[in-house]
Amino acid sequence: MPRIPHDKSLDSTLALLHDPYGFIAKRCRHYQSDLFQTRLLLRPTLCMTGPEAAQLFYDTSRFVRSGATPGRIQKTLFGQGGVQGLDDKAHRHRKQMFMSLMTSERLGQLAETTSREWDACVRKWASMDKVVLYVELQELLTRAVCAWAGVPLEESEVGRRTRELTALFDYAGAVGPKHWWSRLNRKRAERWAEGVIEQVRDGKLDAPVQSALQVIASHRELNGALLSPRIAAVELLNVLRPTVAVSVYIIFAAYALHQYPECRRKLAAGEEGYAELFVQEVRRFYPFFPAVMARVRHDFDWKGYHFPQGRQVVLDLYGINHDARTWEAPEVFRPERFRQWDDSPFNFIPQGGGDHQVNHRCPGEWITIELTKVALRFLTQKIRYEVPAQDLQIETSRLPAVPQSRFVITNVQANFEAG
Repeated sequence: MPRIPHDKSLDSTLALLHDPYGFIAKRCRHYQSDLFQTRLLLRPTLCMTGPEAAQLFYDTSRFVRSGATPGRIQKTLFGQGGVQGLDDKAHRHRKQMFMSLMTSERLGQLAETTSREWDACVRKWASMDKVVLYVELQELLTRAVCAWAGVPLEESEVGRRTRELTALFDYAGAVGPKHWWSRLNRKRAERWAEGVIEQVRDGKLDAPVQSALQVIASHRELNGALLSPRIAAVELLNVLRPTVAVSVYIIFAAYALHQYPECRRKLAAGEEGYAELFVQEVRRFYPFFPAVMARVRHDFDWKGYHFPQGRQVVLDLYGINHDARTWEAPEVFRPERFRQWDDSPFNFIPQGGGDHQVNHRCPGEWITIELTKVALRFLTQKIRYEVPAQDLQIETSRLPAVPQSRFVITNVQANFEAG
């Protein structure tokens, strides 16, 4: 039986934090293997990359998610007790709660609500000397997703809720004070969401039928019990927080429009189907979150390699999206490549892989695609703006990676008659 290559470092935690998007793929190339062993936080860990490894990773008979996510990520990004840490029937049942929100009708309503927020923001931006787009998008999407989800949001609390929801993903991978700020905002956001859930259950607040708030507040587990108020709050935030996080992809879409003017011309001309190709290439090309984790369910062998029960495993999302075995010239931004993509659930996994119904693939990727397409319509057809000189270097040591300047635009002018 062949031995899995061992990384020479005693512990690779600092190396991973320094280069989160390249850590696994670079070492796999060095070892000429799709997997290697290391230690993360002194815990033995298998790191894997490649489409075959992804297909293995999403085999629910071999891996579980319970106990896999580090506590610091649970206490910031995901929340404790949410769907991300469930397995088997419990996971599939809870996942259906989210999938019921992802109908074409509901996604269309979210797109319409978000478009209205864009209209309002463009009018405001036209009077501003400069617009830090990443920051503005966070408030825009907070307003939109709360309205769509049926969550009441008073004007006086928009700024506070935007900061709380943003902190859950924008500082989730941070260390030091920013991490503790994220944890504090997790507590604040859960208290707020729990209060909203309890108002619905007490009859003090009417949640719109089929809204995320109504669906989550009334969801019953396999044993027939309602979710506890705290877990319901976690799951409500698992709708709100990822939607606000689409601001990361929209920033990269704006960045790509600036870097590749020929793509902008095609989008401005309304070339049929091109917006979808462009959004998919943004999701493939630019960094979002770099990897996902699981644990080995029971001992098994794969390609002659032994996977011991309980072993922590990390799958390289970013590296798979840039794997030259799947993607020709992977470091070239080329939306047209998606005309020939084979729709594999294992070679294009910016928000997880596998089957949406069965695996831990994020159902919010449909929201990402729709809201980024809304943004493209505004950025290429409904407004004009300038991109002044600024530091657009992408901070790849940061999670999530974003341009240093957070993408500044100036001289915004509305063109509401377009589109």
